[in-house]
Amino acid sequence: MRFQTPLEPARLLRRYKRFLADIRLEADGREVVAHCANPGSMMGLAEPGMRIWVEPNDDPKKKLRYGWRLVEHRDGHFTGVDTGLPNRALKAALEARAVPGLAAYGTVLPERKYGAGSRIDFLLQENGLPDAYVEVKSVTLSRQAGLAEFPDSVTARGRKHLLELAEMARAGHRAVMLFLVQRTDCADVTLAADIDPAYAAAFAAAREAGVETICLGCAITPEAVEVAGPLAFTPVAGS
Repeated sequence: MRFQTPLEPARLLRRYKRFLADIRLEADGREVVAHCANPGSMMGLAEPGMRIWVEPNDDPKKKLRYGWRLVEHRDGHFTGVDTGLPNRALKAALEARAVPGLAAYGTVLPERKYGAGSRIDFLLQENGLPDAYVEVKSVTLSRQAGLAEFPDSVTARGRKHLLELAEMARAGHRAVMLFLVQRTDCADVTLAADIDPAYAAAFAAAREAGVETICLGCAITPEAVEVAGPLAFTPVAGS
C-alpha cells in the first residue's frame, strides 16, 4: 500500500499523550506537532533523536498537518508505527489471495461483529469452507536481534480477542491470530510473556482450542508498506 503523499524525514523530539509527537523537519528545521497513530507503549521506538518519516496532509478537517508513519533505524531498517496501516495493507493481500493459508477464500469482510460486542478484523468466506475469523495484531517490538515480540504492553483487549477466537474455533469455524510484523529486521516472532503473562496464558489456551497462528512480515520503505512473506513463530514455553 503506497502512502497517499510522499513522506518527509524528521527527527523525533518527544512523544506524549500517546497520540502526539513533537518533531523537527529535516528539510527546513521547523518544529511541528505530528499525530502518532499508535496508542501502545512503542517500546524502543520513541527515543528522542530518532530519525522518523512523517506524512504531510492539507486536509482542513485535520488539526495536525503531519502523521508519523515510520521509524528509520541506524542500520537502515524500518519499523511502521501506524497501527491502522497494517489492516489496510492486509486487506489488499487477502483480496488478492496472496496470504498463505488463507488464499482459498474469495470473500473478505472487514470489521464484522462477533463474540461479546467485539468486531473481528476480517471474516473470510468461501463456498464449501468453514468461515475464517482473522484477528490481526501489529507487531513492532524487538528486544533481541531478528526477533519480533507481541505485545509491547499489557493488553486486556488482546486477551479478550483470544478468548473470543477460541469460542469460534470450538464452534467449528476457523479462527486465526495473525501477527503482522511491521519491521524489516525480524525473521522470527514470539510472545513477550514477561510483559503480559496473562496474554501468554490466554494464547496457550486458544491454541489448545484450535486457534491457528499466522505470522507475516512487511516490506517497508518511505514510499509504501506491503505485506511480505511468512515469518517463523516460536511459542514460549507451555504455549
